[in-house]
Amino acid sequence: MSKKNSEDLIILSKSGDVEAFEELMSQHLSRMYNVSLRLTGNPHDAWDLTQEASIKVYRSIVGFRGGCSFSTWVYHILINTFKDFKRKENRRNTYYLDGGFVNGSGEENTIEVPDSNYDPAGIYEYTEIGQFLQKLINEMKEDYRVIIILRDQRGFSYEEIAKILHISLGTVKSRLNRARSHLRKKLFEEQEQYPEIQRLLDKRKGK
Repeated sequence: MSKKNSEDLIILSKSGDVEAFEELMSQHLSRMYNVSLRLTGNPHDAWDLTQEASIKVYRSIVGFRGGCSFSTWVYHILINTFKDFKRKENRRNTYYLDGGFVNGSGEENTIEVPDSNYDPAGIYEYTEIGQFLQKLINEMKEDYRVIIILRDQRGFSYEEIAKILHISLGTVKSRLNRARSHLRKKLFEEQEQYPEIQRLLDKRKGK
């Protein structure tokens, strides 16, 4: 299949063209996986979350009307899938990494989920300080964790976050301020309790 632009791929995907859908999603899987990794805190769950969200995108794409960018719509589905994932985290997931789609000819097609070597520059660096900060973020309430990851770790704009979460721009800013304040408070408490954390932070500043 020749390379097509995103608009063409969306139209073809809506008609059930699995190959076009796979090409379309190849533009988003790496970032989806990286966001999933920060949301879940471990590669296995990140792969499952990315796969499940991709399947939901496939099943829902016919309803995509273009009111926002396709990527914004995809991340809205990803975040909602994560919320469902958290509610069902003690149950076995419905979809698996080797799951796939069946095209009109009855042939099964799969979407490849990134492995541990996929886009290594974008995958979270598990340094000592990185692990510590991610631990604090993972302990935050869900709304705070999501907005910190979208804005401070993945660099989405306020406008993009508002569309992804279906909240107002003002809510994005106020929620982000509360989340950052909470994180700063937890960071200060951990530094007081564990002096080695302060040494790690001081070492990081010197780089």
